[in-house]
Amino acid sequence: MLPEKSFAGQVAVVTGGGTGLGYGIAEKLGRLGARVALVSRNPEHVNPAADKLQALGIEALPVPTDIRQPDQVEAMGAKVLEHFGRMDMLVNSAAGNFIVDSEKLSVNGFNAVVASVLHGTFYCTRIAGLHFIESGHGGRIVNIVASYAWTGGPKTLHSAVAKAGVVAMTRTLGMEWAPYGIRVNCISPGPTDTDGARQALWPDEESSARLRAQIPVGRFGTVDEVSDAACYLLSPYADFITGEVLVIDGGQWLGGGSLR
Repeated sequence: MLPEKSFAGQVAVVTGGGTGLGYGIAEKLGRLGARVALVSRNPEHVNPAADKLQALGIEALPVPTDIRQPDQVEAMGAKVLEHFGRMDMLVNSAAGNFIVDSEKLSVNGFNAVVASVLHGTFYCTRIAGLHFIESGHGGRIVNIVASYAWTGGPKTLHSAVAKAGVVAMTRTLGMEWAPYGIRVNCISPGPTDTDGARQALWPDEESSARLRAQIPVGRFGTVDEVSDAACYLLSPYADFITGEVLVIDGGQWLGGGSLR
């Protein structure tokens, strides 16, 4: 557990911050003292999420943004800087995914996921990175990926391709931006118990049991566990870590588990 107020005075931008892991990370950062900008293309998600954080005493700014649109990302960055006056951290948690046999994957379906995961991560990273460089104070970026980006995984072609690109982006920028004091890392959660994951990946007890059997520790991850890992990589405790992928999956990928 990081010390209380570890991120006091700092500003974090969290994409996909209205629900699931994104919201969990944003809340944890806020409880540790950060001011938080929540980014999501759906105002029905991001506005109530910001209200929840405000009720906890966390300063939160909802910024409805479609990260697939570079002009909207530019506007989001400008709004964050206008409101907070700075930006210190970026968490790229926004994503799109669905399970489908590769031969049934449409061009539109492929492009939609790549646009959200890969293009959106680049657009947001570019805006944050330019600010970090120009400000002279550096910054920290955490991207959310999945182990099938390097192992492959049936029915995840679109997402695997996109997240593999994010891993390559992370490692490249980890080297290239280190002289500016910018650290770029990934976390790779395994099956994590969120409403969205339950609906998409284990909607019934049979599929839940089948998936748990692929995880050596025998259970799903929690939002708190993933949030703690993200906060660690964003903290000074990880100042000598960049370009890395921290896997949080109970050993699933070591045993060859996948979303079959």
